[in-house]
Amino acid sequence: MEEKATTPQSITTKFWLFFLDIAQTFLVTGAVFFFITYFFFRPFQVSGDSMYSSFKDKEYIVTNLISLRFSDPKRGDVVVFKSPSDPNKDFIKRIIAIAGDEVSLQAGEVYINNKQIEEAYLDQGIKTYGGAFLQDDDKKIVPTGYYFVMGDNRNDSSDSRTWGFIKRESIKGISFFVYWPINEVQLIKNPYQE
Repeated sequence: MEEKATTPQSITTKFWLFFLDIAQTFLVTGAVFFFITYFFFRPFQVSGDSMYSSFKDKEYIVTNLISLRFSDPKRGDVVVFKSPSDPNKDFIKRIIAIAGDEVSLQAGEVYINNKQIEEAYLDQGIKTYGGAFLQDDDKKIVPTGYYFVMGDNRNDSSDSRTWGFIKRESIKGISFFVYWPINEVQLIKNPYQE
């Protein structure tokens, strides 16, 4: 039986084909990742303590972008949206009131349509007091195409109480999953949809 010697040219060709295969795999994977994160799901990092203890500073969450094309956010959803004061920044807050709702603050409690809402996601003893836009014992009706949002850490949150309603168009997506750090992995549930 005759054996063929391996030539340097064939080794170079094999290496080059292997390299092209790896490069192609990375390109396809990158394109799929880009497509998914641009159109369907996007990771965001929590910055600050405005949503404590539901979410902690530096946690990473996944936000669903595609669901907004088919339905509107609901009361209780945690949303990522453009900051009203700086569109280059993103905020994460909870929707408290939707279009048509009358929201008011009385004795440290939140009322929607004259009924106190249950907020089991708040730390025990947390009270909600007014700001520049919605003051204590004041009432505001959420206009069509807008939402009233608040952070879960009411004592350390700049939110709709201060700067008013947010536009539907400014909402980027609904957050549904904490994926980092690994010991904090959890689904983000809407407490009013359970």
